[in-house]
Amino acid sequence: MSLFDKISNDLKNAMLAKQKERLEPLRAIKTAFLLAKAETGAETLQPEQEVKILQKLIKQRRDSAEIYKTQNRMDLYQKEIDEATIIEEYLPKQLSPGEIETVVKQIIQQVGAKTPQDIGKVMSIASKELSGKAENKIIAEIAKKLLAAG
Repeated sequence: MSLFDKISNDLKNAMLAKQKERLEPLRAIKTAFLLAKAETGAETLQPEQEVKILQKLIKQRRDSAEIYKTQNRMDLYQKEIDEATIIEEYLPKQLSPGEIETVVKQIIQQVGAKTPQDIGKVMSIASKELSGKAENKIIAEIAKKLLAAG
């Protein structure tokens, strides 16, 4: 079952169970997938495309949540955080910082990176290799730490 089919099925189940808190984020995912399909003219999306869409939706919700938090609108802040959590359920399992560090160390050795100026070489490979499994922000922090120490 594709991710699109799983989301459609979960959306239908949420409607039947009257789970209003799940409906909005699931509809947002389905809409984003349909728009991406229409843009590319593809019958189905590649898994990498689906993950990028999910990450974008999560980032939008987290950014909105931060704005609401600064405006002291905790009701809206919580709604955005809850939606981001629901969308995260459809991402592949995220790696722990230790697992990310192991992969980044291998990439640093592979490209022969020695100084913080080599971060670009490391990140170009790491972001592709860890796509959907870790946020680029976390990958960059770990890579900077390792290159600064090394």
